[in-house]
Amino acid sequence: MPERQQRNRTPLFRERSRDMRQQPNDAEVMVWNALRDRQIGGFKFRRQYAIGKYIADFYCADAQLIVELDGETHSGKEAYDETRAAWLESQGLCVLRVNNHDLYEAFEGFLQVIFRKCVERTGVDSGAGPSP
Repeated sequence: MPERQQRNRTPLFRERSRDMRQQPNDAEVMVWNALRDRQIGGFKFRRQYAIGKYIADFYCADAQLIVELDGETHSGKEAYDETRAAWLESQGLCVLRVNNHDLYEAFEGFLQVIFRKCVERTGVDSGAGPSP
């Protein structure tokens, strides 16, 4: 089994993560407002979290879950995204990807998927799913 990569704490990644947190797009703001403060079943999420040589949009350590939002900047980068997801999954992480358009169309369903995946991966069901 490969050695697991932990958070990348190099100054470059800390600065890049900080910059990304300070300049979120509309979809990231919407998702962060729903995930922050343990609103999804009590699960703690971090945003723009550096793991290895990648930065995850949203990360739940307890569930080892990464949530990635694919906006216009991901167009044409499908091969890179697949390589990235494969490496993260090789580290024991689960990567959920959602297109921003799909996110806007079915936001509540998206939050339910996140909650169910957290419960599935941790075995912890507080009964407090996403708020309506």
